[in-house]
Amino acid sequence: MKNELKNFAFGLIGGFIVLAIYLIVFSSEGGQGSLTKQETERLSVQPENLNVYKTQFASIPQDISFVDAAESTVNAVVHIRTEMKQRTTSYDDFFGSLREYLYGSPYHNNSRSLVGFGSGVVLSDDGYIVTNNHVVEGADNIEVTFNDKRKMKATIVGTDPTTDIALIRVESKQLPFLVFGNSDNVKIGEWVLAVGNPFNLTSTVTAGIVSAKARNINILGNRSSVDSFIQTDAVINRGNSGGALVNTSGELVGINAAIASQTGVYEGYSFAIPANIVKKVVDDIIRFGEPQRAYLGVEIREMDEALAKEAGEEEIKGVYVARVVENGGAESAGIKSGDVILEVNDRSVNTLAQLLEVVGQYRPGEKVNTLILRDGKKLTKSVTLRNQDGTTDVKKREEQFYNESLGVTLERLKESDRSTFNIPNGLKIVEVKDGVLRRGGIGKDFIILQINGMKVDSKSELEKALNGNGNRTVRVQGMYPNGMKISFEFIQ
Repeated sequence: MKNELKNFAFGLIGGFIVLAIYLIVFSSEGGQGSLTKQETERLSVQPENLNVYKTQFASIPQDISFVDAAESTVNAVVHIRTEMKQRTTSYDDFFGSLREYLYGSPYHNNSRSLVGFGSGVVLSDDGYIVTNNHVVEGADNIEVTFNDKRKMKATIVGTDPTTDIALIRVESKQLPFLVFGNSDNVKIGEWVLAVGNPFNLTSTVTAGIVSAKARNINILGNRSSVDSFIQTDAVINRGNSGGALVNTSGELVGINAAIASQTGVYEGYSFAIPANIVKKVVDDIIRFGEPQRAYLGVEIREMDEALAKEAGEEEIKGVYVARVVENGGAESAGIKSGDVILEVNDRSVNTLAQLLEVVGQYRPGEKVNTLILRDGKKLTKSVTLRNQDGTTDVKKREEQFYNESLGVTLERLKESDRSTFNIPNGLKIVEVKDGVLRRGGIGKDFIILQINGMKVDSKSELEKALNGNGNRTVRVQGMYPNGMKISFEFIQ
């Protein structure tokens, strides 16, 4: 009994000593030994008997290793340097080709080059590299530097401003590359690595967790843009755009695109384009020459308590169909205004960003099963997706073609140009030979929008517009890349 009392007394004294030490260390405000509330909370949730790696933002369990993922990624991430020639005035852009015709020699105006930097990810051993559209947009020269310091010239294969994806290529073989993971399977709280080459040194690796999915941050500036990002807290700074977001298995789950910052440097939030979107866009560009966008054919509103009550829904989930587009896929499938879309192909959609991300993984002509709520009952509708023109056609970018009547070689306007200039159609001049347009001072890169009042978007439409005129007068409407629109007539 005495021994038990003795042990209890020692235990009590020990408890007071610990309490006294705690009060001394933590009670003084602003003392060097004090811990913030955030730090004490972080310490309190660490499991006992588990070794951890500490970073600035989180504690990483020791059983998670980034070594293999980093080693398999760094050599497949490249530095991208771009140069864009900037002309001084719109006046010179317009009259440059006319001066060349009149004076018989190329006109050189005052110009300067703008230099930009970014990162890219090698997707194949034969030189295909994915990056952000904003990294290479408007570039006249693109130089790629690999992790082993080799430099190569690259060309643009295709771009998609609506997802901020661009595909470029270098002439090389047996390059290290990354494989795609399934970004739909990425979980909030999952560890990821952000890999970029922003400073043209060697690839840089940072770690973080997935903070959110399907984030709409309104940076792409187009109504049809797929503005749905994976948000992480991995450190990303300028020059990391176009770099890789990989999981701990080294699979590509996203392409880093943006940071949320008031200063231009990392402040805790970064955003990546989901890999499933990237994979689809890249495949479109390689197979068809341009991205294939599919549409459900609805205008939606995000759900709130009032809409949920109106729809007879107990929970606030899904997206509300405000309007069904005439002759669209949703209308043909029987979806009506007032319906609530709950799922598309078994994936929940509770925001516009989620809906765009899901539909953005499909092409016109493909079908998606859409779960809707109508009058308190759940129904499944099979919707055949359509393109922006309301058809199920997959459009291939035409090869360049020569038109003898105009004396020019033309190509169908790329999707990036349509988005940049906010125009639905057009044929761009890629080469000017002797003919009526050259004599009229029209030069390379001029975009023909209409001929004789008819919109032109293909070789067949151009020939129809030229041949469908009853007289010999041809009226051409178009624009230069600087936005200057002109209209003129000539006699065939």
